[in-house]
Amino acid sequence: EQRVTKLERMLDSGTLLKLLQSVEELKAEVRDLRGQLEQQQHAVSQMTDRQRELYLDVDRRLQRVEAGGAAIGATAAAAAASSGPGTAPTAGTGTSTGGSAAGGTSTGGSSGSGAAAAVGVASAGAATQAATAQPSADPVKEQQAYQAAFNLLKAGRYDQAAKAFQKFLAEYPSGKFSDNAQYWLGESYYVTRNFDSAMREFTKLVDAHPDSQKLTHAMLKIGYIHDELGQKDKAREVLTQLTESYPQSTAAGLAAKRLEKMRSQ
Repeated sequence: EQRVTKLERMLDSGTLLKLLQSVEELKAEVRDLRGQLEQQQHAVSQMTDRQRELYLDVDRRLQRVEAGGAAIGATAAAAAASSGPGTAPTAGTGTSTGGSAAGGTSTGGSSGSGAAAAVGVASAGAATQAATAQPSADPVKEQQAYQAAFNLLKAGRYDQAAKAFQKFLAEYPSGKFSDNAQYWLGESYYVTRNFDSAMREFTKLVDAHPDSQKLTHAMLKIGYIHDELGQKDKAREVLTQLTESYPQSTAAGLAAKRLEKMRSQ
């Protein structure tokens, strides 16, 4: 009877109703928090996709620039190789043609120098072409293999992309796309949070391709990975080196933001 009386008093006082109301309010707050969490997760996913698209867009533009430069170099080399002794002085640096130009068949030293100049131009063109193309490699097949691996990465098939880039690097270790392939191999591991493999591939790029346009972004990712793994001192060291060595690069701006975020944590 005492318990019943106590419950009746609680009901009369509205205590249970208040408790039920509090529970409902808590449920509503939980629902709101879940909704906010889902929105934030969606926003992070969109930012990740956007960042990847930006990287891919930059890579596509670099490919077009490199392809255009290679085509111009090949055309110039072919023109220089096909030019004969009579046209070599015109393509030179303003040396006098002497009696050779006037007589056409002069036996003087100027004719010999014209031939030497032509041979020198042709040799320089051939050397330039050889330096920009991998010996015994089909440039068309090389570009197709690289593009196939790159398309897998764009499609989000990261495991397959990693295997394709590994195969590409094995077949074209010194190709003109080797540094890009090395970077995107690291990126395919990075987006799947396979940080050990990503660190290894990005480090290979930094060591083997110090003049690559992907160098700064590889350094940036190395700093990010150190930060993700809790290696704050190493992260600060790499990111600071990036901002000091390449202050005008896009990667340096991202590194500065990451350093600022680390300082506020």
